[in-house]
Amino acid sequence: MECKRCGNESVKNGKGKTGIQRYFCKECKRYWQNGYLYKACNQETDHYIVTLCKESCGIRSIARILKISITTVIKRLRQIARNIQRPFPILQGKEYEVDEVRTYIGNKQRLYWIVYALRRDTKDVIDFKVGKRNLKTLGRVIDTVILSEAKRVFTDGYELYKSLVPTDQHCKKKYSINHIERKNLSIRTHLKRLSRKTICFSRSKELLEACLKIYFWHKREGLSLVYNH
Repeated sequence: MECKRCGNESVKNGKGKTGIQRYFCKECKRYWQNGYLYKACNQETDHYIVTLCKESCGIRSIARILKISITTVIKRLRQIARNIQRPFPILQGKEYEVDEVRTYIGNKQRLYWIVYALRRDTKDVIDFKVGKRNLKTLGRVIDTVILSEAKRVFTDGYELYKSLVPTDQHCKKKYSINHIERKNLSIRTHLKRLSRKTICFSRSKELLEACLKIYFWHKREGLSLVYNH
């Protein structure tokens, strides 16, 4: 029997508590089995969690659909996000749009902002930060754009941008950030925690950043949700 992780030969190693045959791989020193009664142990579970997260399902909704615990969903989202890197390089001489999306963390009295930069020609998000709507949060995203020697940086009329973006690169004309405004709508549609007039919001900044990282940079094509009853 081939190991599911490394492809090398595995040997039988007794049976688990559920009666399913277990195997041991001598190469990667791991135990595994062909099937699991608890769905969270299946290899495709992480991909299902990502798909549902990006399709406007909250933590509890994902747990109900996949029939796994809420704690498992939160733990997996954090693990997946930690392993995600920006999937494309930041090129020089490009045009970018920068904007903010309002949200809450913990309760409706704790207002936070998601600041991110969008590359105009590819619509890729090159960087984002979560924090207060101040110079520190805006500056961390703007610095990424400026260091890439951006040809042009488009923003709205928020006053703080004047002190962060060089005048010769800054543009705040009417309708100049249409692309990122449309992206804002997509984010609010696809991430339930960011929907307007909802009881859903993030419990922690770490989990919000994990969901955004997955939404912006995780790529998984051709996955369908199929369950055996």
